[in-house]
Amino acid sequence: MSSEALWVEVDDYITGHLVPSEPALEAALAASEAAGLPAINVAPNQGKMLMLLAMLSGARRILEIGTLGGYSTIWLAKALPPGGRLITLEAVPLHAQVAQANIARAGFADVVEVRLGAALDTLADLVVAGEAPFDLVFIDADKQNTPNYLAFALKLTRPGSLIVADNVVRDGAIVDPTDDDPRVAGVRGFYELAAAEPRLTATAVQTVGLKGYDGFALALVTG
Repeated sequence: MSSEALWVEVDDYITGHLVPSEPALEAALAASEAAGLPAINVAPNQGKMLMLLAMLSGARRILEIGTLGGYSTIWLAKALPPGGRLITLEAVPLHAQVAQANIARAGFADVVEVRLGAALDTLADLVVAGEAPFDLVFIDADKQNTPNYLAFALKLTRPGSLIVADNVVRDGAIVDPTDDDPRVAGVRGFYELAAAEPRLTATAVQTVGLKGYDGFALALVTG
């Protein structure tokens, strides 16, 4: 058995034991596939990890940068306590339309707001509007702008907030000095900013599974 096949089999084992199938989540994936959205959503066990991180941090206000079909949005919304709110940012109209339908089907239309537009613009709007600090920010959008998203996340959080970034290993390309892919460069920029920012304490973990070889970064806002 190849390493990749084993990763998928282990993910299936974990999911089968710890992540029971939920109709709303399965429907979100099916609707996204039917609409032709790219299959780049987080894996089920990763989605549940996001939910648990939000629950552990006691998040009442969540910001998601990059909605896609709303699969990770639903996982995060499941962690919200009564009165909680989630704002998710999506640049592609079709993705936002599919996500809104998926979120409504899951029963979270009243607590989740999908904002359409380039994330750098909508993030700037949130700052100008004086939006209250978010308790958790999940960054999972165009990778070349990941450092910019982290910079905005720092403006929109408070000490104690948690920032989570997906796809921060890029199949190991981050350590290849000959790889000039803008997405890889963006992830490297994220690491450089996180390392230099005195208000953050951060780490990252490599992951393997049905989504391949990648990783998550966790950054706690400390000041």
